[in-house]
Order: sequence, then structure tokens, then C-alpha cells
Amino acid sequence: MSNDAATGTALDGPHQEPPAHGLGASLAPADARAKTEGTFPYAADLWAEGLLWAAILRSPHPHARIVSVDTAAAADMPGVRAVVTHTDIPGDSAYGRSVVDRPVFAADVVRHHGEAIAAVAADHPDTARLAAAAIAVEYEVLEPVTDPEKAFAAEPLHPDGNLIRHIPLRYGDPDLTGEVIVEGLYRIGRQDPAPIGAEAGLAVPRPDGGVEIYTASTDPHTDRDLAAACFGLEPEQVKVVVTGVPGATGDREDPGFQIPLGLLALRTGCPVKLAATREESFLGHAHRHPTLLRYRHHADAEGRLVKVEAQILLDAGAYADASSESLAAAVAFACGPYVVPHAFIEGWAVRTNNPPSGHVRGEGAMQVCAAYEGQMDKLAAKLGLEPAELRLRNVLATGDILPTGQTVTCPAPVAELLTAVRDYPLPALPKDTPEAAWLLPGGPEGAGEPGAVRRGVGYALGMVHMLGAEGADEVSTATVKVHDGIATVICAAVETGQGFTTLARQIVQETLGIEEVQVAPVDTDQPPAGPAAHGRHTWVSGGAVERAAKMVRTQLLQPLAHKFGMSTELLQITDGKITSYDGVLSTTVTEAMDGKELWATAQCRPHPTEPLDDAGQGDAFVGMAFCAIRAVVDVDIELGSIRVVEMAVAQDVGRVLNPAQLATRIEAGITQGIGTALTENLRTTRGLIRRPDLTGYALPTSLDAPDIRIVRLVEERDVVAPFGAKPASAAPVVTSPAAVAAAVRAATGRPISRLPIRPQAAVAAAPGG
Repeated sequence: MSNDAATGTALDGPHQEPPAHGLGASLAPADARAKTEGTFPYAADLWAEGLLWAAILRSPHPHARIVSVDTAAAADMPGVRAVVTHTDIPGDSAYGRSVVDRPVFAADVVRHHGEAIAAVAADHPDTARLAAAAIAVEYEVLEPVTDPEKAFAAEPLHPDGNLIRHIPLRYGDPDLTGEVIVEGLYRIGRQDPAPIGAEAGLAVPRPDGGVEIYTASTDPHTDRDLAAACFGLEPEQVKVVVTGVPGATGDREDPGFQIPLGLLALRTGCPVKLAATREESFLGHAHRHPTLLRYRHHADAEGRLVKVEAQILLDAGAYADASSESLAAAVAFACGPYVVPHAFIEGWAVRTNNPPSGHVRGEGAMQVCAAYEGQMDKLAAKLGLEPAELRLRNVLATGDILPTGQTVTCPAPVAELLTAVRDYPLPALPKDTPEAAWLLPGGPEGAGEPGAVRRGVGYALGMVHMLGAEGADEVSTATVKVHDGIATVICAAVETGQGFTTLARQIVQETLGIEEVQVAPVDTDQPPAGPAAHGRHTWVSGGAVERAAKMVRTQLLQPLAHKFGMSTELLQITDGKITSYDGVLSTTVTEAMDGKELWATAQCRPHPTEPLDDAGQGDAFVGMAFCAIRAVVDVDIELGSIRVVEMAVAQDVGRVLNPAQLATRIEAGITQGIGTALTENLRTTRGLIRRPDLTGYALPTSLDAPDIRIVRLVEERDVVAPFGAKPASAAPVVTSPAAVAAAVRAATGRPISRLPIRPQAAVAAAPGG
């Protein structure tokens, strides 16, 4: 990988050396050394005296009626300490972050392959697994509903029905037609978040009848509240301690792992640990929504969009989870970052007996991006225009109006982004390089022949929303303490790899001039900070840290300002020194502290949003971020194998807070998107997951990663965001699959309407080939 513009040339104006610390510095993560040396305490490494091990029995069927459950054989096994089913839940029997519809343990019916039936605690992990397997369950197997289009007419799979949400967006004149019309049908597969490391946790009972759960949660306060409701306890009787999060691109730990742990700990009075296998993770946690999309684009003879019509169907699987939020994003961004004066979108999210779908980075926006960019390529081909030129004629800008009726008030430099990637030099063609020095599609040992390889160049523009949407209360609280020259940040924002703890240190360094900054571990004794999604911790939690640090700064400077008869605004802190504008005052932060402890607590809450109404209208989003990517691919048109040669990206970032960290996030997002485009598809047969492991589910590796060229980072600050920064990782995840698909279209002349791209779809004779 390489990035040409991550630290200097991406920025407007002359190159400047980045600072050593504070905002704008490439400060290394505090846990980087521990992770590279293997000493980082992951959740799977947890231990406690008197530890028991848990195992969960899961359904082998996607749809079945439970006739009986006999736990006697399991309970009688030596070493088994407890067996729990739905009858042993003292509180609510179901949970859910948005809709409470998912049972902790199936009671009368199972609705997806891998649904939890019972859990066992034993003195050895093998004993626990054997005991779970010994539980006798009699099933009456039912016909699964696996086609989301058939879910509308099927018998209800859930007491709440099969339809989770319907959003009809109406904007403009429904009878208007364009001079040029293109249509398309697109399918997006099921992507797994594939979290790094095992999903694991430890539950420890407390003397007061409560329980502490140690796990790699990304939203500990919500997990605590869900667990407490199921345990029949007050929230303050349950404590969630976040430990060892190696990384997350969605919900890191599903409550379906945590709640059985707590039940077993409360039942046995002993600590209980669960470390899920990769197969159990595939069966238990949520995936990206498989999506079916039908589109019709209308344009005038010059290629300017007139109307977009679309039908979007999200397969939610068995339970609602984040489907409502995903559908809102899909419908709102169904036309992409383009000016569309008339739009009519129908969006549905339905239950099926497929594996559950939920929050995965860029949910909703990624699926529609692949479809609307496919439409733009079709339109360009029909009009005889260059794909980039057609897009430039339609791009969105600040002040334009989305089909939801919301005005784009944030910076939207979409034309600048697209122009940057279009004008960036293309990589050398293989014909200009000795055959032995370039890779064929399929790798160095691929079976292809150079004569069958065609190169394609494709473009895509993507957009994502920042923070929650449709009235979500986005608030975070942070405390900053300073004592003995060390600052401590207390905030329940979970570090999932997005760099929040590094950012928090930089904010305090910038504001207080204190180089040594620590970030306290996260647990639910702290005020809530919300989930780690949509870049919200950079904005909301970072904003809370900044406000608290500024309050401490005022406490620090006020006595000095009063002593010298000036306002605090006339004092500045640089490199640990406090100086006045006129040079009269010069002292160090340590001297000014004089042994005192200063602290302050602050909140950050962005301006409110509103739900989409019955016509899909409303100011549903706090802000948006944009991305342009140009993909270059080589395709073996005889074998259908594809190699991504280069990805050139330009991104709207608001402000670069940590250049190295930002580049890493963009590169990781693009690599994840390449997996979505080419390899990642959790396949099912009649609702049964096929090969739920990392052999059957192919993740991209470093060998699959192309050259990634960050050619422009547009720093046009969003005035309503703390620091003016925008989220970095979701936009390239959303945009890169569409760009790869566009490049394969250019290479093969095939429509490429399904992700991931199957080899047979890339087999074609290119023009002139």
C-alpha cells in the first residue's frame, strides 16, 4: 500500500511539518506496543478464581417448532454446574437494541440456523460442550422462508409480523419522465463483520446479588440495560467492564453471548467464561443485510438526472436489530451524492429465516451505492459519455437538497473529490512491464495467460451520515482530571480501532499543554457515551473531552489572569508553558498547578434530528461525509479472476486530526470494501449457513490489498462539528465495492449487478479482445 497525500500534499497550502503532539500530530496509539508484543489483555484471556466454562446449544435448523427440551442428561454429567433454558430467565425473555424481539433462548420456535436453545456451565470447556450436545431437543422441522420477496405473503414468522419497516419516499413529480431511461436489478450478498479475535466474556457474580460482565462491548451501557432487564435486576446491579477490544466494524459483542453468561454466573454463584469459536460467531452475531435493489434512472439528453425510481428490499433475517436504521440510510441515500429533482423510492425491511442482519459499517449506504453507481455507468454508456464526466454533471454541492427534503448544510466538495481521482496518473499498463514483474489475476501462480487479461478503470462516489439518525439522542459525557503533571480522561467511549483514545490524548495535549495523558478503562460506572458507530466518538465524545479540557484550562489560567490583570483569552499554553500576549507572564503548567488537582466534566450533544415522515421527508441526519474512488483492475476474461491493481481515493475529512491514523483508517476501509466486492459472501442453502469458518468465508489478506493512493484529503471544516472533523472509515467502505464493480464493467463489458462479483460474471470478450 502507499498513500501520496496522507500527511502533507493532501492539504491546501505549502507543506508544513506536523506537530509532535496535540491535534495534527501522528501520535501512536497507546496500546500499539502491547498489541504488537502479544501482551494486550484480550477478552479471551480473562481469568478468575473458581472459573467455570460456558457453552451454548444452538439450533441446527433455520425454522422449526420446539416440541420438547430435555436437559436431564446434561445436568447429570460430572462437572456440570448449571443448565439454563428459557424457563430459567427471571426477567424479560427477549432483548433488542431497537426492537425487543429476539429471545435469549428459543422457547416455542427457532427462527434461524444457530439460534440459542440452552446454555451450560461446567468446570472444563470440553465438559461444557459435551453437556450442551447432550441436551435432547425434539424439533418439528418447518419450511423456512428464505426469499425476502416471499416474506410479504408468507405466514408470520414472528408475533410482530414479517414487515419490520416500510419507507415510501416521495419527492417531486411522479409523472415526469426523462429523455433517456436506464434500468437495473442489483443484488448485494451477506457480509460478516468477522471481528478480530474470539468473541469472549467473563461474568462474575457480586455479593449484592448483581453481576459484573467483562467483555469487548462497543456499547456497554446499552448492553448493561438489556442484560439487567433479562436478569430481572436494576441497571445499577449490573456492571459491564470493557476489556480487550481488538477491533470492530459492527457490534463487537452480541448480547446473545453476554446474557447467557450472566444468567449462568447468577445461577452458579461462580465466575463463568465463554470463548466462542469462529463457527459460533458466524452463527450468533448479526451480518450485513443482503439486499435486492431495482432501479430506473431518467436523464435528459445532456446526461443530467431528472428522476430516480427505486425499490430496495433488505433481508433482516429472523429479528429486527438495526434494520430500521439501515433502511432509513438506504432510502435517504438511494440517489447518491447527485442532484436529483424528482425521486420515488420504496424501501422495505422484512423478516426471514435467514441469519440475522444488523449493524455493519456503512449499513444501508453501501448497498445502494453499488446500485446507483451501476446505473450511472449504464447511463454514461447509453449517452456515449465518459463515466467521470457524467458524474461531474450531476454532483451534489453544499446548499443542494436531498430527496428527503434536507438541505446539505455541511461541506460537500464532491466535484473536487471526483476531479482529484480522475486527474491522478494511472498506473503503468502490464504491457509496459516485463511479464515476470507483474501479477496476473489469480496471483503469481495463477493459471491465466497475459493475453487474456483486460484492464478496467471505474469510478464511484459514496456518502454516509455522521452520528445517529432520525431523532437519536447523540450525547456523550467526559471528565478531564489533572494532577502532578498528568492528565486523565474518563469517558465511556470504547476504543474499537477508530482511534478515540489517541484522539482524546491529543485533545488534552492541545488544550492544556500536558504531554502525558492517560485514558481510563471503560465501564458502566461512568456516564454513558453511546455506541461506537458512524464516527460518533470523534464528534460527540471528542467534543465532550474538548469541553472538559477547556473548563480545566479556565480553572488553571483564571488565577494567573486575575493576578496580572488580564483575561484568560490573552494567555496561551504551548509545550507545557503558559505565556501572555505581551511576554510579561511566562511560567510552566506544573508551576501554575502548584500541586492542586483540577478537574471538570462536560457533555456534548449535537443539534437534534427528526424521523422521516410518511413521505420519506425530514431532516434525519446531523451531517454527511463524501468519498470518491477510482479503481483500476485487471481481469482475466477467460477465467473470470480479478486483481485490483490500484485504488485512488479522495475524501472529505473536514480536518486531519492524526495523519497516520487517518491514512490507516482509509486504507482499512478500502480493503474491507474490496472483500465485499470480490470474496466475502456468507452463503446459505435454505437458511443453513454453509461453511461458517474463515476457510469458507474468504476475507481479503495483505496479498489481496492493492496500491492505495490517497490523492486528496479535503479539509473544509464542518462548522457544527467539534474540530470540524468528519468520520473517516465508513465512506471508503461504502464507495470501494462500487468502484471495483465499475472497473470490472469497463474491463469486461458485462453489467456486473451482483456483489461479490462471481468469476462467471467477469468472463467476457472485451471490446477488441
